[in-house]
Amino acid sequence: MGKATDIGKDIVIREKGELYLVTEFQHVNPGKGAAFTRAKMKNIRTGKSVENTYKDGDTVDIVEVDRRRMQYLYGDPTGYTFMDNNDYEQVVIPHAMLEDRAGYLKEGQEMAVVMFEGEAVTVDLPRKITLKVTESSPAVKGDTAGGNVTKEVVLETGMKLAVPMFIKEGDLVVINTDTNAYVERA
Repeated sequence: MGKATDIGKDIVIREKGELYLVTEFQHVNPGKGAAFTRAKMKNIRTGKSVENTYKDGDTVDIVEVDRRRMQYLYGDPTGYTFMDNNDYEQVVIPHAMLEDRAGYLKEGQEMAVVMFEGEAVTVDLPRKITLKVTESSPAVKGDTAGGNVTKEVVLETGMKLAVPMFIKEGDLVVINTDTNAYVERA
């Protein structure tokens, strides 16, 4: 058991007999009234998203999970397959659980897989990931007038990202996985 203030990203909560993974949260302390926490959560079994609000005094059933270092192998219609490099055990995470993180998965990449009762739930992404630009339109002279102008590029994982005009095809870019935003050229 924990308090509502203990809620954070990638924490698993048991509520009404169901397990939920916190995907987004916000601690709010209004000028008037009591502080509260707003959490967007995804049901581990069904992948359905819900949003709940907890008062700061509320108790929350926070479930302990294991984090294991695994290598991402591939994605297919059944989900995303990861392998434990120690015992070569493979686990599959359904598409519904990683839909917002799939664009960061690169074959051969190692990351922490969150496990609950032997079942893979989600992955802990590093704060920053470097990916290669595979498609980019060329910058045209005069496009940069006006300051902070961006264009959309396609990365090696198929994810689309807004980047500055000077980024070209073949460049490596660093992305903040929390904000889904371009950080710098690698």
